[in-house]
Amino acid sequence: MSDVQIRRLQESDLPAFKAIRLESLRLVPSAFQTTLADWESLPNDEWLNRVRKPVFVAFRSGEPVGIMGLLRQQGVKRAHRATIIMVYVRESERGRGLAADLLQTTIAFARDEGVWQLELNVNGNNAEAIRFYERFGFRQIGRIPAATLEDGKEVDELMMVSRLT
Repeated sequence: MSDVQIRRLQESDLPAFKAIRLESLRLVPSAFQTTLADWESLPNDEWLNRVRKPVFVAFRSGEPVGIMGLLRQQGVKRAHRATIIMVYVRESERGRGLAADLLQTTIAFARDEGVWQLELNVNGNNAEAIRFYERFGFRQIGRIPAATLEDGKEVDELMMVSRLT
């Protein structure tokens, strides 16, 4: 993947962040707990707040094609935990190892920051994503029934965790 670069976003990357985040919500709405409308209505200062969190984006030829974020828990008792958020890889890029590269980049960053437990929620109907996370050592620890409503139907979310130590 020599023509793909993965890097942590800076404030100056706000246009790329907006582009890939809105694309993800538009094209794969069932993968996320929030909607395109939720994000489109955010003021610029909130977009900047979100890009300041660790957000990693894969760029191919300067164009964003994948994203993964990390949300660190707050407080002394929870600082060892972080949640993986906003996971998306453009369909044309899938099957090339890009999601794995994004996850490995995120895990390495988390380790460097003293995180030793990663958590995530995944749509209970997304068998491919569940298998992906299991290959990287995540295991299911619970289920949130009716976590989201999609077209009036209840969708469960699986809670998964991976210990980095």
